[in-house]
Amino acid sequence: MYRIFVAFIFLLPLIRSVRAQGNADASTLSISLKAIPGLQYDVVRFVVKPGAAVTLSLTNMDDMSHNVLVTKPGARLAVVNAALQLAEKGPQLNYTPNMDEVLCAVPVVSPGQTKSVRFQAPAQPGAYPYVCTYPGHGFVMFGVMYVSQDGVMPPLASDINIPASRRADSTAATAQNMHAGHDTTAESPHPYALVPPYLYRVFIEGASPAAIAVRLPAELSYCWDAGTCKLRFAWKGGFIDNTDLWKGHFDASAKILGDVFFRDNLDYPLHVGDETAPPVVKWKGYRLVEKYPEFHYTVNGLDVYELIRATADGYGLMREFRIPAASGPVSFETNRQDDAIGYTCPSGSWKDGRLSLTAAEAKQFTITMDSYHLRFQRKKK
Repeated sequence: MYRIFVAFIFLLPLIRSVRAQGNADASTLSISLKAIPGLQYDVVRFVVKPGAAVTLSLTNMDDMSHNVLVTKPGARLAVVNAALQLAEKGPQLNYTPNMDEVLCAVPVVSPGQTKSVRFQAPAQPGAYPYVCTYPGHGFVMFGVMYVSQDGVMPPLASDINIPASRRADSTAATAQNMHAGHDTTAESPHPYALVPPYLYRVFIEGASPAAIAVRLPAELSYCWDAGTCKLRFAWKGGFIDNTDLWKGHFDASAKILGDVFFRDNLDYPLHVGDETAPPVVKWKGYRLVEKYPEFHYTVNGLDVYELIRATADGYGLMREFRIPAASGPVSFETNRQDDAIGYTCPSGSWKDGRLSLTAAEAKQFTITMDSYHLRFQRKKK
């Protein structure tokens, strides 16, 4: 009897420890995020109480890798830019810069996988951004964790801490009622119905790893390269086949399902200022305008916005440019080799395949690319 009592005395602290751990787990708030096509999280905001224990998980339902970092208030862009500066060290560091502004991080998650991190919410109430710092993602793929004692968040439609495209999106469900892994968000893996226009973040031959494939009406599609900030190629027919990527073959590429009618063969088509010097370009992200992506990048430090639509007859592309702060001449160069594309623009003047624009004309202009190849194919049918 004495031995049993002694054994119980020694076991008592362990029993208490197990019970305490069980209670701690029961009080932990579980937040489940999904990375979904279109460079988005399915949940773009959630609320926790100051000092709460939180388990944040990320399930990747996209065909590209993603991560999620929680930052201090107002530090999202600083963290995103610091992650870009990691350069070749980025992959081994999960694109997570070593800086005080990063509060916690879920490392890079491959398609089909789930990873999580456990942390204690800050004691100070406020808006704490979370963001994907995989190259090219952080300017558009983000959300916000609100730390609030009363659980109140601003109205969705006026919440400046989430992407503008999600403020009127019913799928931007909040997660304050997500406990113990219960996910109350929509089950759809895509933020809107797959009716053109829509896009996928892809690996595709002929472009950098930061490629974006966009599906347009009239069976037209194009590949925008965020790594080089330019239109890479365009095709007509089907969209893309991501089967190998979705099956987990991470070294695979998307396959074009159509007839390529344009392929860029220039160093860079847009010139601002000195036309003899190679342009310095930098990707800034994109926003959705009536579901069409408007790409934002800089050329020699000058902001450029480009939105691409299908022509009314479906035989080419309309490239709408905006350079609001243009203060000098701007030029656009067409492919060096004949690619059976007719280029037109109601502004500026053409000479030897180059469009020259004044500063006033460059503030907003549209270049139409009409494919003679597609028209010929139609006549053959």
